Order: sequence, then structure tokens, then C-alpha cells
Amino acid sequence: MELRQIQYFIEVAKREHVTEAANALHVAQSAVSRQIANLESELGVQLFVREGRNVRLTALGRIFLEHAEKSVFAIDKALVEIEEFLDPERGTIRLGFPSSMASHILPRVISAFRVLYPNINFQLRQGSMRQLIDSLIRGELELAMIAPVPSDTRDFKGDIFFSEKLVALLPSNHDLSDQPALRLDQLRNHSFVLFPSGFVLYQIVVEACQQMGFTPDVSFEGEDIDAIKGLVAAGLGVTILPEITLMESIPQGTVKIPISEPELTRTVGIIVPKNRDLPPSEQLFYDFLKDFFANLDRFRS
Repeated sequence: MELRQIQYFIEVAKREHVTEAANALHVAQSAVSRQIANLESELGVQLFVREGRNVRLTALGRIFLEHAEKSVFAIDKALVEIEEFLDPERGTIRLGFPSSMASHILPRVISAFRVLYPNINFQLRQGSMRQLIDSLIRGELELAMIAPVPSDTRDFKGDIFFSEKLVALLPSNHDLSDQPALRLDQLRNHSFVLFPSGFVLYQIVVEACQQMGFTPDVSFEGEDIDAIKGLVAAGLGVTILPEITLMESIPQGTVKIPISEPELTRTVGIIVPKNRDLPPSEQLFYDFLKDFFANLDRFRS
């Protein structure tokens, strides 16, 4: 079995058309058909059902596709890592992050890093904590900035860079908008705008409300932090956000108010896999992040 056969198979499976796959691969249609036939002969199974000009995967073809894609991904990753070992300052960093870091933390650290290593590229993936952890375990990511930082597990370890407070964001015409601070139970009769239930920020807010004796009335959910701020500005509810997401500016039509009880904080940091070494470029970035935030802490002190 040759890598070329697998690559041709994947392309045909994606397009369900041999001619279109051949055009995408820049080879003759006969070459693609011959390699697919050789692959089916070697495996002893039929991978495609022919339907006129189109083809469709058989049940066994779908099983083979799943494993074939993983194999090609692993080979591509190995080639990238080999290139990075030859020149770690020209590699690619696969980095995951939650939306709450997109507007301030992430641009700041990447900008500072690129001053030192201008030829290193980034592949960025945004997602919930669960999505980022799963991608890290599967090897689709090598690092993920995350908040809060989960306790070390068998699969990954976490480094905490700092802790930050969560604050309330209210419409500026809200009854409580003139308060210097709020107890969370003062918002028990108000609608909330939160991240979806699969997100850790949702869990933090709901558990804090329950600690104060009520379950929040969630009227709107959204994965985009700017959309959440916009809904609050439109008067459609209140929300609880990490203070750093409001560092650059507070949206017009809203007010930020500290929460006095309970004290709401979250840790911010990064997770990396335990069962494999970081590629050289990503090791550079990992070491840079630890130094970057350590220097910020010394500056604050």
C-alpha cells in the first residue's frame, strides 16, 4: 500500500467524483482510477459504489476513510516537525484559545513573540474548554491557552499565568447601574446573557448564582463575546464576564460593576500534552509565554 494510493482515495472520497479528484490532484483520471483499483484489490474489499459519473463510499470505504485521514494527518505532522527540527525559527505553532482571550491576551502575546521570531507562523483554533482539550489530546493542537486552568491530568499538564476577577456587565439604564459593587443575588430577578451550557464560564456563573440561592434566568446564549456584550448594551439582559474582556473598552450603553459576593475569579494559563514532546517552534512559544507572564508579575509586584 502506497501513500499516493491513500491520498488519491481521500480526494475521491471527498469529491465523490473521480474526474474532479484527478483535476484537483493534477494527474490523469486514468491514474486515479488505476490507483483506486489497486487499493481495492490489495484490501480485498470494494471502497466505492459507482453511480454514473459519481462514486459513493461503501460502509467499509467510510471506515477506511476515517483511518486514512488520521494516517495522512500523522505523516503531514511528522514532516512539519522534521522541517522544524532543521529550522525551529521557521515553523508553525498550532494554538487553541477561548473567545474570552481573543481580543486582548492573544493578540498581545503573539505580537510580542513575533518581534523575536518573525518567521514563525500560527494556526489558531477557537473553541470551548472541552473542544480545546479534545483537540490537544488528539494531536490537532500542541498548546492551548485556557481559562480556568484545569488540574493536571494523565493527558496534559497546565501552567497558570495569572488569576483574574469576573465582573458584572449591565445596561447603563439598569436599576442597579449606579451601584459601586453588587452581590450576585441582587440580580436574581433579571435576565442573563451567557455562553452556552458547554462553556466553563456558563458553569462558573450558574454555580455562583446557585451558591447565592437562585438559578439564573438565561434568556440568551452566545459563543461570541462581542455578541453577548451587544445584547447587554441593547438592554436584553445582564452578564458576568472576565474583567480582561473589558480591558480595552466598555461597550457603549453598558456599565461594569465589581461583584462583592461571592468573589468570582478564574485562572488563566496554558495546557500542553504530557505524552509527547512539543515540536521546537512550539517549545519556543511555550517558554516565551512562561517568561512573558513571569515578567508581567514581577512588574506588577
